[in-house]
Amino acid sequence: MLDGKRATTHWKSLNLLKQTYPAIEVVPSEHIVTDGDIITSAGIAAGIDMALTVVKKYCGEQVARNTARYMEYPFPESNARRVEIHD
Repeated sequence: MLDGKRATTHWKSLNLLKQTYPAIEVVPSEHIVTDGDIITSAGIAAGIDMALTVVKKYCGEQVARNTARYMEYPFPESNARRVEIHD
């Protein structure tokens, strides 16, 4: 499903994803990667950010921001990875 697509995963699994599936373009610098209809994220908190990204896509940014506020969760202002990656 991901062959020829851009994707990310949890920082501890980036190298495993690269080695196991060389046809995937692994993007280590991004928290969430969207390629067409496929969205991947960098872990548990990134999964929440990914869900807010889906809400934003289909319902607009204000609804996504209100959803984050309701959850008492910070709206993701950046798509940068939150941890420093060392190969």
